[in-house]
Amino acid sequence: MDPRAVVPRALPASAATRCTFPRHTLDGADVRTALLTLVVQLGQVLRQRDQAARALRLTLRFAGGASWETVRRLAAPSTHDEDLRVLAYRLMDAAGLQRGRLTGLALKAEDLVDADQVAEQISLDEAREARLAAEAVSDRIRAKYGPGAIGPAAAFRHVS
Repeated sequence: MDPRAVVPRALPASAATRCTFPRHTLDGADVRTALLTLVVQLGQVLRQRDQAARALRLTLRFAGGASWETVRRLAAPSTHDEDLRVLAYRLMDAAGLQRGRLTGLALKAEDLVDADQVAEQISLDEAREARLAAEAVSDRIRAKYGPGAIGPAAAFRHVS
Protein backbone atom coordinates (compact mmCIF):
# COMPACT_ATOMS: atom_id res chain seq x y z
CA MET A 1 0.00 0.00 0.00
CA ASP A 2 1.22 3.44 -0.89
CA PRO A 3 0.11 6.10 1.63
CA ARG A 4 0.74 8.99 -0.79
CA ALA A 5 -2.28 10.82 -2.14
CA VAL A 6 -3.07 10.34 -5.80
CA VAL A 7 -2.48 13.60 -7.65
CA PRO A 8 -3.86 13.91 -11.17
CA ARG A 9 -1.30 14.88 -13.75
CA ALA A 10 -1.65 18.43 -15.01
CA LEU A 11 -2.39 18.90 -18.68
CA PRO A 12 0.26 20.60 -20.82
CA ALA A 13 0.20 24.40 -20.98
CA SER A 14 0.52 24.40 -24.77
CA ALA A 15 -0.03 22.27 -27.87
CA ALA A 16 1.82 22.55 -31.16
CA THR A 17 1.64 21.27 -34.72
CA ARG A 18 4.32 21.62 -37.39
CA CYS A 19 4.88 20.97 -41.05
CA THR A 20 7.95 21.05 -43.24
CA PHE A 21 7.75 21.65 -46.97
CA PRO A 22 9.61 19.15 -49.17
CA ARG A 23 10.94 22.09 -51.23
CA HIS A 24 11.24 25.78 -50.50
CA THR A 25 7.86 27.22 -51.34
CA LEU A 26 6.78 30.62 -52.58
CA ASP A 27 3.22 29.53 -53.38
CA GLY A 28 0.78 31.31 -51.06
CA ALA A 29 -1.95 28.74 -51.77
CA ASP A 30 0.33 25.89 -50.63
CA VAL A 31 1.18 27.81 -47.47
CA ARG A 32 -2.51 28.50 -46.70
CA THR A 33 -3.32 24.84 -47.30
CA ALA A 34 -0.57 23.76 -44.91
CA LEU A 35 -1.72 26.31 -42.32
CA LEU A 36 -5.32 25.11 -42.57
CA THR A 37 -4.16 21.52 -42.05
CA LEU A 38 -2.24 22.62 -38.94
CA VAL A 39 -5.32 24.44 -37.62
CA VAL A 40 -7.47 21.31 -38.01
CA GLN A 41 -4.83 19.14 -36.31
CA LEU A 42 -4.42 21.63 -33.45
CA GLY A 43 -8.16 21.95 -32.94
CA GLN A 44 -8.51 18.18 -32.77
CA VAL A 45 -5.70 17.90 -30.20
CA LEU A 46 -7.30 20.59 -28.05
CA ARG A 47 -10.73 18.95 -28.20
CA GLN A 48 -9.25 15.53 -27.34
CA ARG A 49 -7.54 17.05 -24.29
CA ASP A 50 -10.64 19.05 -23.30
CA GLN A 51 -8.62 22.24 -23.38
CA ALA A 52 -9.20 25.62 -25.00
CA ALA A 53 -6.58 28.03 -26.32
CA ARG A 54 -6.42 31.67 -25.36
CA ALA A 55 -3.61 32.51 -27.80
CA LEU A 56 -1.95 31.25 -30.99
CA ARG A 57 1.70 31.53 -31.97
CA LEU A 58 2.75 31.19 -35.61
CA THR A 59 6.36 30.49 -36.53
CA LEU A 60 7.59 30.66 -40.12
CA ARG A 61 10.90 29.09 -41.11
CA PHE A 62 12.69 30.42 -44.18
CA ALA A 63 15.36 29.08 -46.48
CA GLY A 64 18.72 30.07 -45.05
CA GLY A 65 17.66 29.30 -41.48
CA ALA A 66 15.90 32.55 -40.55
CA SER A 67 12.56 32.45 -38.77
CA TRP A 68 9.71 34.83 -37.96
CA GLU A 69 7.28 34.47 -35.08
CA THR A 70 4.20 36.26 -33.82
CA VAL A 71 1.54 35.62 -31.21
CA ARG A 72 -1.99 36.96 -30.71
CA ARG A 73 -4.76 36.28 -28.28
CA LEU A 74 -8.16 34.93 -29.29
CA ALA A 75 -11.20 37.06 -28.44
CA ALA A 76 -12.37 34.20 -26.20
CA PRO A 77 -10.81 30.82 -25.38
CA SER A 78 -11.71 28.32 -28.10
CA THR A 79 -11.13 24.84 -29.46
CA HIS A 80 -13.09 25.38 -32.65
CA ASP A 81 -11.43 25.16 -36.05
CA GLU A 82 -13.18 28.27 -37.38
CA ASP A 83 -11.96 30.50 -34.51
CA LEU A 84 -8.43 29.10 -34.75
CA ARG A 85 -8.40 29.42 -38.56
CA VAL A 86 -9.44 33.07 -38.57
CA LEU A 87 -6.70 34.01 -36.11
CA ALA A 88 -4.08 31.82 -37.84
CA TYR A 89 -4.82 33.52 -41.17
CA ARG A 90 -4.52 36.93 -39.51
CA LEU A 91 -1.15 35.90 -38.11
CA MET A 92 -0.04 34.78 -41.57
CA ASP A 93 -1.26 38.03 -43.12
CA ALA A 94 0.72 39.97 -40.49
CA ALA A 95 3.90 38.33 -41.81
CA GLY A 96 3.48 40.29 -45.04
CA LEU A 97 5.12 37.58 -47.13
CA GLN A 98 5.96 38.61 -50.65
CA ARG A 99 8.81 36.48 -51.95
CA GLY A 100 9.93 34.62 -48.82
CA ARG A 101 10.91 31.02 -49.50
CA LEU A 102 9.36 29.03 -46.67
CA THR A 103 10.71 25.72 -45.45
CA GLY A 104 8.20 25.14 -42.65
CA LEU A 105 5.39 26.33 -40.40
CA ALA A 106 4.58 25.80 -36.75
CA LEU A 107 1.30 26.68 -35.03
CA LYS A 108 1.14 26.60 -31.26
CA ALA A 109 -1.87 27.01 -28.96
CA GLU A 110 -0.81 28.78 -25.77
CA ASP A 111 -2.30 29.78 -22.44
CA LEU A 112 -4.55 26.73 -22.39
CA VAL A 113 -7.46 26.36 -19.99
CA ASP A 114 -9.81 23.49 -19.23
CA ALA A 115 -12.64 23.53 -21.75
CA ASP A 116 -15.07 23.04 -18.85
CA GLN A 117 -14.11 26.48 -17.54
CA VAL A 118 -14.93 28.26 -20.80
CA ALA A 119 -18.33 29.91 -20.83
CA GLU A 120 -20.22 29.24 -24.04
CA GLN A 121 -22.13 32.14 -25.49
CA ILE A 122 -25.58 31.29 -26.78
CA SER A 123 -25.45 31.72 -30.52
CA LEU A 124 -28.23 32.54 -32.93
CA ASP A 125 -25.87 32.08 -35.86
CA GLU A 126 -27.20 28.96 -37.61
CA ALA A 127 -24.15 28.71 -39.89
CA ARG A 128 -21.77 28.64 -36.90
CA GLU A 129 -23.92 26.04 -35.13
CA ALA A 130 -23.85 23.88 -38.28
CA ARG A 131 -20.03 24.19 -38.45
CA LEU A 132 -19.72 23.16 -34.80
CA ALA A 133 -21.97 20.13 -35.38
CA ALA A 134 -19.92 19.17 -38.46
CA GLU A 135 -16.71 19.59 -36.44
CA ALA A 136 -17.93 17.09 -33.82
CA VAL A 137 -18.84 14.59 -36.55
CA SER A 138 -15.47 15.12 -38.25
CA ASP A 139 -13.69 14.40 -34.96
CA ARG A 140 -15.58 11.10 -34.61
CA ILE A 141 -14.72 10.14 -38.21
CA ARG A 142 -11.02 10.93 -37.64
CA ALA A 143 -11.04 8.91 -34.42
CA LYS A 144 -12.47 5.91 -36.26
CA TYR A 145 -10.73 6.10 -39.67
CA GLY A 146 -7.61 8.17 -39.07
CA PRO A 147 -6.61 11.83 -39.34
CA GLY A 148 -6.65 11.95 -43.16
CA ALA A 149 -10.17 10.56 -43.54
CA ILE A 150 -11.95 13.90 -43.54
CA GLY A 151 -11.08 17.59 -43.51
CA PRO A 152 -11.65 20.92 -45.20
CA ALA A 153 -11.77 20.75 -48.99
CA ALA A 154 -9.02 23.40 -49.23
CA ALA A 155 -6.65 21.04 -47.40
CA PHE A 156 -7.10 18.49 -50.20
CA ARG A 157 -6.54 20.87 -53.10
CA HIS A 158 -3.74 18.81 -54.67
CA VAL A 159 -5.73 15.60 -54.71
CA SER A 160 -7.14 14.74 -58.10
